[in-house]
Amino acid sequence: MHLKSLVPAFLIALSVAAAAQTTPVRPKITGISHLAVYTSDAAKTDHFYTADVGAAKQADPENPKGVRYALSATQFVEVLPLPPNSGINRMDHAAYNTESAEGLRKYLAAKGWKTPAAVTKGKDGSRWFEVLDPEGNTVQFVQPPASAKAPDDPNAIGHHIIHVGILVHDRAKEDTFYKDLLGFRPYWYGGMQEGKLDWVSQQVPDAHDWLEYMLTSGPSGSGIPATMSQHQLGVLDHLSIGEKSVDVAYKTLKDGGRLEGVVNDGHTQMGKDGKGQFNMYDPDGIRLELMNFKATEKPCCSAFTAEDPAE
Repeated sequence: MHLKSLVPAFLIALSVAAAAQTTPVRPKITGISHLAVYTSDAAKTDHFYTADVGAAKQADPENPKGVRYALSATQFVEVLPLPPNSGINRMDHAAYNTESAEGLRKYLAAKGWKTPAAVTKGKDGSRWFEVLDPEGNTVQFVQPPASAKAPDDPNAIGHHIIHVGILVHDRAKEDTFYKDLLGFRPYWYGGMQEGKLDWVSQQVPDAHDWLEYMLTSGPSGSGIPATMSQHQLGVLDHLSIGEKSVDVAYKTLKDGGRLEGVVNDGHTQMGKDGKGQFNMYDPDGIRLELMNFKATEKPCCSAFTAEDPAE
């Protein structure tokens, strides 16, 4: 072959290589960071998260009007004042930890997703940015500070937020962002009735915490009713703390008087995924679910397709 005929092919190869080098690699997404919720009564909410849940109260580097209730060095519940005209909504955003907030911002921008021009830097050394998912939910990605330390919360009912749930209308639409773009991985799916899909669990790409699509409310298959109540929405928009034994955790709360005045189910139960669970609700109706790390019964609907989170 003549040398000149090799030049175009060589140039094409160089062009492809250069393009590959300029496309950012997605940094690792390493788990749940937090759920940010609203409060209409700061004192009642404070009592719930400190006295009942046992989390450590901290200042909020992201919002001077907010408060953090920490369960570990990198996981917490963020509580913000209820905005005017908020209606029944009590969730501000869900957030995930990443090894590089700036790297992930550049990755999403390179993929054509609308992102802010820069990350925000906190006084604690953390960095974060926010985007909207396909259904308009605010999603935050947080790079925890290198010096993050475990909080002083010896009475915390658990130290690992294993999943968060959000109201979702269209699974396929949401998958274009979480699954296709970010690499979230299927974990489990199920429903209240066989053949009806109510919940879809998608694990973060580089760990075993997960996002739960809450596809319906009320009777299975009913969709999202226009008359949804604040309580119903709070059941969907929720967070879950992992437990070795939900029964033991429930007994700890009950025997310690930590369920007095708290809206709760009054008993533990077995979830459709074969994991024990117990539901309690903050003063504005956001559900806090205690859930066993591992299933003790066979799950309905689908098998687990990835490893469980660990303590």
